Amino acid sequence: MREIVIDTETTGLDPQSGHRIVEIAAIELFHHVPTGRKFHRYVNPERDMPDDAYAVHGLTTEFLAGHPPFAAVADEFLGFIGADQLVIHNAEFDLAFLNAELVRLGRPVLASPSVDTLSLARRRFPGSPASLDALCKRFSIDLSARDKHGAEIDCGLLAEVYVELLGGRQPGLDFVGAPVATATLAVAANRPARAPRPHAASTEELIAHAALLQTIANPLWLSEA
Repeated sequence: MREIVIDTETTGLDPQSGHRIVEIAAIELFHHVPTGRKFHRYVNPERDMPDDAYAVHGLTTEFLAGHPPFAAVADEFLGFIGADQLVIHNAEFDLAFLNAELVRLGRPVLASPSVDTLSLARRRFPGSPASLDALCKRFSIDLSARDKHGAEIDCGLLAEVYVELLGGRQPGLDFVGAPVATATLAVAANRPARAPRPHAASTEELIAHAALLQTIANPLWLSEA
């Protein structure tokens, strides 16, 4: 099963007010495990950067001016996600921005199914904080590299959170111990061969067994059916 974890950064909260995407990241999962395939682009929003948005992600108008607009990366992005299920934290927000960008280009909106990890977390932990930061702390996921919000790093964190929300990795899929087992087999292979141990009872054991049977009154194996 292929899934795509997605995150975006924007110039604001509402695409209908003229706010635009400034960063997109996506990570491919196969059976909930990252494959290593990623998509990441900074996007020129073709407008200014409000101070409150800059405080969240630290991306400046000057920096983004050197990157392509959404129109230039749309085909590559759509090709990467395909028609597979999307995994998004607060899916309504990101999908609203992505669809607004597509509509601006005269393209169809995204039709892929999606999993909203925010809703998933609220169902699993009702009444508890469900932000990405809060979930990372709950599941002891390292946040040391996250100084500000960033689509690429948040995507990686969300991929880990998603696995935990589903119940965590299955122990049977953990191959960390495999090298130890291989080393053990290698040591065993270098041991000198020895004759097999005898398994038949000795004469003394047979005599002792027969004597024991003589002490049992009315044994079941001698009774009539």
